[in-house]
Amino acid sequence: MDAIYPSKDFVKGANIKDPAIYSRASENWQEYWEEFAKELHWFVPWEKFFDDSKAPYYRFFVGGKINASYNCIDRHLPEKRNVASIIWEGENEENKTLTYYDLYREVVKLSDALKQIGVSKGSKVAIYMPVIPETIIAMLACARVGATHIVIFEGYSAKAMAFRLKDSGSEFLITADGYYRRGKIHNLKERVDKALKKYKNIKGVIIVERIKDGLNNDIKEGRDYLYHELLKNAKTKVEAEILDSNHPLFIMYTSGAVAEPKGIIHSTGGYLVHVYATSKIVLDLKENDILWCTANLGWITGHSYVVYGPLAIGSTVFIYEGAPDYPDKHRTFEMIEKYGITVFYTVPTLIRLLQRSERIDNYDLSSLRLLGSVGEPIEPETWIWFYKKVGKEKCPIVDTWWQTETGGHVIAPIPSLTPLKPGSVTKALPGMEVDIVDESGNRVKPYRLGNLVIKRPFPGFMLGFYGDPRNYVDLYWKKYGKRVFFTSDLAYFDEDGYIWIMGRSDDVLNISGHRISLVEIEQAVMEIDGVKECAAIELPDKIKGGAIAIFVSGDATPEEIESKLESSLGRFARPRLIVFLPELPKSGGKVFKRAISDAILKKEVSPITSNPEIVKKISENVKPESSGVIVIL
Repeated sequence: MDAIYPSKDFVKGANIKDPAIYSRASENWQEYWEEFAKELHWFVPWEKFFDDSKAPYYRFFVGGKINASYNCIDRHLPEKRNVASIIWEGENEENKTLTYYDLYREVVKLSDALKQIGVSKGSKVAIYMPVIPETIIAMLACARVGATHIVIFEGYSAKAMAFRLKDSGSEFLITADGYYRRGKIHNLKERVDKALKKYKNIKGVIIVERIKDGLNNDIKEGRDYLYHELLKNAKTKVEAEILDSNHPLFIMYTSGAVAEPKGIIHSTGGYLVHVYATSKIVLDLKENDILWCTANLGWITGHSYVVYGPLAIGSTVFIYEGAPDYPDKHRTFEMIEKYGITVFYTVPTLIRLLQRSERIDNYDLSSLRLLGSVGEPIEPETWIWFYKKVGKEKCPIVDTWWQTETGGHVIAPIPSLTPLKPGSVTKALPGMEVDIVDESGNRVKPYRLGNLVIKRPFPGFMLGFYGDPRNYVDLYWKKYGKRVFFTSDLAYFDEDGYIWIMGRSDDVLNISGHRISLVEIEQAVMEIDGVKECAAIELPDKIKGGAIAIFVSGDATPEEIESKLESSLGRFARPRLIVFLPELPKSGGKVFKRAISDAILKKEVSPITSNPEIVKKISENVKPESSGVIVIL
């Protein structure tokens, strides 16, 4: 398929029309970023744009004073007081709209309530919540008082949550009694109580009553507070704290090549500038847009392109609580039509589900003007279907590459300027410098697979790992030196210099946009009595992008393995395939996982294992599409 160019109508109304933006950013990198920064509100201007004196710990807008909550709410009030900031629909079809003034009042009241229970500047507040307006309110209230928030995906188990509470040193927790998903009520407070039996340093728990009736949760006197009771007598005016640009806005946990998730710290000023700028450049967001970014608020995409970027611009964000294909796959189209969504930013997993719809033409999707993809590579055929059937060939698709570590977009098209190639994330954005290199650090030739690296930091770049400086350096800055960031992603250039992402080079699996460490999975399974050896690998999945396959030797049952993974990590960690073997392939006495992958995906028997007969049996009995349980004797 030939490159696709934006329509004249789209270009006419776009935020960015001048292709010279690339050369301007290259010639004067500092001025490029400072122009966006000046569009935000600063209590005190920065003294120094960039400080690399302690590389690889880079700092931006040094000396500047800012508040993210103020920029997302207060500065819009004169002109947008009665304009919708958040539109929400619950899976049970409840709905709510908050104007910018409504949002201001709710954030201010929660800010005061937080102060009443002891939260202050520098406190750490965990947020374990479903996708409801109160989750965004909680994030912005933390930002307002200068507390660092740690949002934990509501699908995580009590054990996974307890780890994040302990590792971050969280002192307070905001949660909900429960939430709806796929027609079922899930009890969040019950999981919280289990987690707090292991981690006892939480001073106060605020509970939003989302479900209210039927859960019968305990309220612990002196620790637990009901959200609506706290807010009854809260003040309606709390000034935003004046914070240093590099004050930690949030800690986001992500799986990496090491077993334990790492807490990635993001700044207030630099991060806000980055997501504000890329929301304008890549998502082409304007104040009159209604954005539906389908990401969960517990992931970085939810932080950057549901909350901080769009609200800093003054757009309206639509959020939805449950599964977007419940009770059927047409619900997504129903909500686009019902709420007049203009920008739809989602994951390939959902797009693949939508492809199965036989009634898409029954819905009015004419409000859409831009589509986006995030979280995993998208196949060209899926991209083309999205462009033709959902976008009606009038909506550019911005296929974006970035990471939790980068805070915001790094490689993506500018929709008004960049010719699009289905399946490619195109080229690095203005102000970004990336490359694809071999093991020696030399640029690879076109169509040669190499390591994607970032050669210059930018304002949204992480501040570091929380409490783990050694791994921060070792994982990202050791391979090519402290000036070159190793992303752990594999990619290649085509003949036009367009970038094609091919997946992870480390042991991280992407399931429906959720990153999970295969090492974490293996360690959980190894805790089961009777398991001798375990290897977890990724298999291709047409819907989810990737699926978990577990290879085990020992006496465990499939039910034990599934139950263990669900309790340790969450339901999304349930494997598609479990294979029982008398022993696993080994090389040098260690389990050789690549031999398993090659045997299934390439149908090759590795000659360098000490037990090639096992690899041959895997090759004969396991296919890439296999599921369920397979026993190989």
